[in-house]
Amino acid sequence: MNPAARNDKASPIYGMPVLDVDKARAVIVMKRGMSTGFAGIENELFHSKRTSMFFGDAKSSLSKLVAEVKAA
Repeated sequence: MNPAARNDKASPIYGMPVLDVDKARAVIVMKRGMSTGFAGIENELFHSKRTSMFFGDAKSSLSKLVAEVKAA
């Protein structure tokens, strides 16, 4: 999901396969925090105007979100 794999030849992840989620109209990223991932680099997708961050444990947070939507 990190566009640097496609765009930044100096990135340690350059050339890795990526999903083109940065081309979507809206993106929701579920993550525990803003720390870097396994490659230790910043993910520019997280700072896109079209990206919303949903912080917390993915399984627990999504379960709570689904329950709220069903209750509405």
